[in-house]
Amino acid sequence: MLSRRGFVKVGAASVASLALRPFGLLPALAQSGSSGYRALVCVFLFGGNDSNNMVIPVDDVNFQAYTKIRGSLALTSSELTQTVYAASGNAPYAFHSDLTELASMFANKELAVVANVGSLVQPTTRTQYQQQQAPVPLNLFSHSDQQLQWQTSIPSGHSATGWAGRAADLVSSQNSSNFPTFLSVAGNSLMGTGATTQPVALSPGQSLDLKGFNGTPASNARLSALENLLTLETGLKLVQASNAVLSDSINDAKALDAALAKATPLKTTFPKTGLGAQLQQVAQIIQVRDGLGMNRQIFFASLGGFDTHTVELETHKQLYPQLSQALAAFSNALIELGVENNVTTFTESDFSRTFQPTTGDGSDHAWGSHHLVMGGAVKGGDVYGKFPTFVLGGPDDTDTRGRWIPTLAIDQYGATLCQWFGIAPGDLPKVFPNFANFGSQTIGFLG
Repeated sequence: MLSRRGFVKVGAASVASLALRPFGLLPALAQSGSSGYRALVCVFLFGGNDSNNMVIPVDDVNFQAYTKIRGSLALTSSELTQTVYAASGNAPYAFHSDLTELASMFANKELAVVANVGSLVQPTTRTQYQQQQAPVPLNLFSHSDQQLQWQTSIPSGHSATGWAGRAADLVSSQNSSNFPTFLSVAGNSLMGTGATTQPVALSPGQSLDLKGFNGTPASNARLSALENLLTLETGLKLVQASNAVLSDSINDAKALDAALAKATPLKTTFPKTGLGAQLQQVAQIIQVRDGLGMNRQIFFASLGGFDTHTVELETHKQLYPQLSQALAAFSNALIELGVENNVTTFTESDFSRTFQPTTGDGSDHAWGSHHLVMGGAVKGGDVYGKFPTFVLGGPDDTDTRGRWIPTLAIDQYGATLCQWFGIAPGDLPKVFPNFANFGSQTIGFLG
């Protein structure tokens, strides 16, 4: 067990991981049938994105309260996009001016906002929280704990599996190969670990193949010798299991390389950023889904740097263009591939941040946050859930700093995604054990 101070951010690594699961030998270019294909793509914003400045209600009452309370963090009208109107209620909103592409997608009903989502054990009010009348998630406001809770949906205690891994357990039989259902392009992620399925991590632009083999006769002889060694019966169960993992991994790496080698280069141009490279790699793997025999896939990408205790406005000017441009390019690539209705992309983050700024023009750790969902199946151009009341010490505040108590749970957010993905309603509690605590109600942002 790692100490909290020594915790290494889940998903932060960028190196390729080869032997994370016993992949199994792939059939030769099995066909999955694209018409029934569906994929989920998570973009995790590490550090705690201050979503209070991502999308803002701009009706007179809310915008005046926002401007007064946010102080040095308040965005002016010139720092916001043109006003967009929610499909239901015609309420006015604006995005941060560096999220221009996302605001345009919202206006075109290609993107939705899900408001005030967070880790919850059960629905909780301010009175219940302050008087300790309701259980609350473990170690609230902690980066490591909240990252894990977003990836596992388990708010109390620890979990060996993630919610996407448990979903993969249920849908992997829909794939015609043993290639992993969950693939991370942002390092190892607990989110994709299941009870019977395991994730694989791939560094964008890199192969899963073993390093140190260059195709020369001598190199091929060494590789052949290694492969033969992996088939030897040692009589030791642990060694045999390890050999099987590596052997299957080698075979699946070859299959992935072969499938990608046959793909036509995408015409869509991706930004030359880390997130751009990650989502380009995801698009390329989606492109060869049939060759890999995949009918259901889950991907994990990330963008870090959102721990904005100081100079938040300057930091967002660096991060938000990366997010907006990469998501827009990914959307264009999905349209190019003809699968825009088959792929749903969504954000997660540790937590949002205090509405009240710090003395260093930043913000501290908070709780409920707003998130983005995009794709052809999304009922876009609308806000789902409820924005908090912009009052310090008000009905949605844990204290007096604007740490919003979530009004939607991770369980509801994830269950909505998983039901669209193909998880039967009766199986949703297997993925989200606390789902019944929220009336087993999904949110409705997907058709």
